[in-house]
Amino acid sequence: MDQGRSHGGTVVEAFERERSRLVAVAHRMLGSRADAEDAVQEAWLRLSRQDAGTIDNLAGWLTTVVGRICVDALRARRTHPESGTADLPELVVTEDDDDPAEDAALADSVGLALLVVLDTLRPDERLAFVLHDMFAVPFDEIASVLDKSTDATKMLASRARRKVQGTPHPSDRRRQRAVVDAFLAASRAGDFEALLRVLDPDVVWTTHTSHGTTVRLGSTELARQAVRGRDARVTGRRVLVDGEPGIMTWGPTGKPLGLMACTVVEDRIVEVTSVLDARVLAAIDLPPQEA
Repeated sequence: MDQGRSHGGTVVEAFERERSRLVAVAHRMLGSRADAEDAVQEAWLRLSRQDAGTIDNLAGWLTTVVGRICVDALRARRTHPESGTADLPELVVTEDDDDPAEDAALADSVGLALLVVLDTLRPDERLAFVLHDMFAVPFDEIASVLDKSTDATKMLASRARRKVQGTPHPSDRRRQRAVVDAFLAASRAGDFEALLRVLDPDVVWTTHTSHGTTVRLGSTELARQAVRGRDARVTGRRVLVDGEPGIMTWGPTGKPLGLMACTVVEDRIVEVTSVLDARVLAAIDLPPQEA
């Protein structure tokens, strides 16, 4: 009995040493910290039912299990998409003080633009890219997770890498800031034509409200909405949303009203995620109205 306890304690300690890495892997895969924690917890439950003595490489075993859990979760999302704000990625909102040092610190972060691209990948492509390019897991180990050959896994990662290469890098943030600032200035001025100049004609505008999620396509409707809001008693300023320039708005009493996460490509806004649900905003650690 004592030996069992000692062995069990060793497994617990080994798992805890791997936990932060496993959560990081699952977070890149699923785009949600809560979902990542759930995936790692499921891996722990599976480990608790496994004879640990049969596992030669615990770190590799856990990576395989978490990877498969994430792939299954991504496939389930595509088969049974949920309504409401379940598809809203976790948003980290911080001050944007145009600090080059901060830009450098964020250079390795996974911003909203990359998450958007990752969401377009097939689950097996996403796993191959995340494990190899972000966590340096060898291709033969990834192949065992996916039950594919090593060559096939390399092809998946290569295909994913080509799709991701167009993602704006944080080093482009100054140009991104200029585009977001131009959108904010044109909105305040009610300048419809200026808004159209900074919006991609096929911009995707996703709005999350307490009533659910709506998706619109095209710059005209977004520009019209921005013009209609120019006389509202709100204040807005630029912030960083997941490391990318965005816009936060407050009401006359200082209550947060909305958050816009903007994806900028080639000096135009190609995607906007607007959060207007007060409950969602209340759950986010937001900067104050005045910087």
